[in-house]
Amino acid sequence: MRDRATATLTTLIVDDESLASEELTYLLQDFPEVEVAATARNGLEAVDLIQKLEPDLVFLDVQMPGLDGMGVVRQLRERGIELPHIIFVTAYDQYAIEAFRLEALDYLLKPLDRVRLAESIERAKRVMQERQDKVEVESAPHPAPQRTKLLVRANNHNFIVDAQDVIYATIDSGLITIVATHVEGQSNYRTLEDLQANLDRDTFWRVHRSYLVNINRIKEVVPWFKSSYQLRMDDKKNSEIPVSRVQTKRLRELLKL
Repeated sequence: MRDRATATLTTLIVDDESLASEELTYLLQDFPEVEVAATARNGLEAVDLIQKLEPDLVFLDVQMPGLDGMGVVRQLRERGIELPHIIFVTAYDQYAIEAFRLEALDYLLKPLDRVRLAESIERAKRVMQERQDKVEVESAPHPAPQRTKLLVRANNHNFIVDAQDVIYATIDSGLITIVATHVEGQSNYRTLEDLQANLDRDTFWRVHRSYLVNINRIKEVVPWFKSSYQLRMDDKKNSEIPVSRVQTKRLRELLKL
C-alpha cells in the first residue's frame, strides 16, 4: 500500500454538547491516522474552521442551535468551499436520507459504536486516496499556452505586468486579485484555473484552492499545525498563504522538507 494511503486525516469535530465532543475525541485516540485539529460548538464556527483549516474529515452533529449540520453543508456549497469528507453524528435516524442526499460519507448514531467508527474512518481513508489519485492525474504536466504579460486593474488604471513579477494570485467571491512586485489589483480572468493554464506551470503552483503562487517568490516556509505549512511570500506585506493538505506532499518534495 502506498504511503499516502496511511496519511494523517486532519479532523474537525462539531457538536454543541461538550460531553459528546469529548467522548468522540477520546474514541479517536485509538486511531493514530486521525489528528483532531479543532472542535466547534456550533454551525457558524464549523463553517469558519472548515474554510480556515481545510480538514480532511468532519464529524458533524445534525441538531445544533442556529445553523444545524445540514445547514453547514449547504452554506459551504453556497460559499464555493470544497467539502471535506462529512460524517454526520446524531442520536436520530430520520435525517439519514437527507444526509446522503448531501453526499455525506457516513451517518453514525449516538451512542457511538467503535466498530462502526472504525468502518467510517477506513472509508474516509479509501475515498481520500481516490481523490488524491485524481488530483495527481489532473495536475500532470501538459502543453499549454504561456503568457508573459498580464493585465492588472488598479485605481482605475490598466497595468501591464510581467508574469515573472507576479508573486501570487488569490480569488475571493469570484474576484481574482493579483499581487505583483510593483502593483496589486484585479485580474480579468474569471477563475484561477484559467489563469494558471495561461502561465508556466513549472513556476506557478496552485497550493490551495484560493491561491496560485510563484514558486520563485516564496520567501519562507512556515510550519503550521502538526503536518501542514504556510508560505511567506516575497511581497511588501510578507503575506502568509496556506498550503492545502493535498499539496503538502508536493511542497515536501519540491523543497526537500
